[in-house]
Amino acid sequence: MKSFAALLVTCLLLWLPACSTAPEKPKMRMPLPVSLTSPKPVIQVTEQGTQEYRSGRYEDAKTHFAQAVAGAPQSGPAHYNLGLALFALGETDEARGHFIEAANLEPGNKVIWDSPALRPYGDPDPNVKKKVKEYEGRSGGRIGQGR
Repeated sequence: MKSFAALLVTCLLLWLPACSTAPEKPKMRMPLPVSLTSPKPVIQVTEQGTQEYRSGRYEDAKTHFAQAVAGAPQSGPAHYNLGLALFALGETDEARGHFIEAANLEPGNKVIWDSPALRPYGDPDPNVKKKVKEYEGRSGGRIGQGR
């Protein structure tokens, strides 16, 4: 019996550390290029903002990306890029609006829609309550109501 207990303890000691591996860190998201049909100044400030963002100068990136949004307000990537810079600066409420605007302007853009930056925000309007469908059992009565 003692040998079985010792074997069990040994197996547990070998198995537990394997379960404690740290989760993989998400990849840092990089800004997206704007459309080549965008005005040249918008393309230029987006490129400058991208360089600033990659260098960790998020305040400067924010300034450049804000100029890109001003020059191309219908550009999903411009809003997304500004959202990234704002998110990096901790300005999450303002970032939220730009991420959602980017998603609305680019409904098929998987980078925008699948980004971890957009996932925490879920429903675009936090004041909208989700409908809870009542479950009716076989007897036709609603759950939680007495008969």
